[in-house]
Amino acid sequence: MDVKTYAAVTDVCARLAGRLSDDTLGVVRDQYAAGESDLAESTLLLNLAGEGVGITREEQDLIRATLDDPGNPDLDDVPVIDAVPPLQYRFSPAGPADAPDPSRADIVLSTDAPRHGGHRLRRAWREPLAGAQDAAAWVYVLQVAEGTDELSAYAGLSSRLWVALKEKWPLEVVVEGKQLPQYQAAALTAAHQIWPA
Repeated sequence: MDVKTYAAVTDVCARLAGRLSDDTLGVVRDQYAAGESDLAESTLLLNLAGEGVGITREEQDLIRATLDDPGNPDLDDVPVIDAVPPLQYRFSPAGPADAPDPSRADIVLSTDAPRHGGHRLRRAWREPLAGAQDAAAWVYVLQVAEGTDELSAYAGLSSRLWVALKEKWPLEVVVEGKQLPQYQAAALTAAHQIWPA
């Protein structure tokens, strides 16, 4: 996969955060980061259709440009929508009293963040609204420098979190100063910084 295609794949994954389920998007990101683009394409397209997640024409064109076969009929099974739907989550800097304790995950991710180009690590509580795919959870946002491989950083940190704690908290890796899709922008705006570089 060339650099331009990899950048497009990274953009597609970022745009679908909060729309495609956490587990599915995590698998797609891991597969692309591992160089398994054929498998990632199939996972992405089949789950977009299976979960009933619509994509805009612009997103459809972006996905088509990343496919090994631009005529892949599985893309035609994904519903096309006029505009990105409103965000189905609300973010806040603190969770409710009964929220799981994130302190161990904070330590694991803060320790590994520098190895993946991290500059800042932030955490927000995500509360689902009606129609949301996923449940309430802590969401981590790692801010990285321009030129950092966002998908590899995601794969490395999420794998570390699973190996160390058997936790699968949602994680977003974003480039500092870059305009963000609504999900990452909302999470970052509400997030509390837990580690600065």
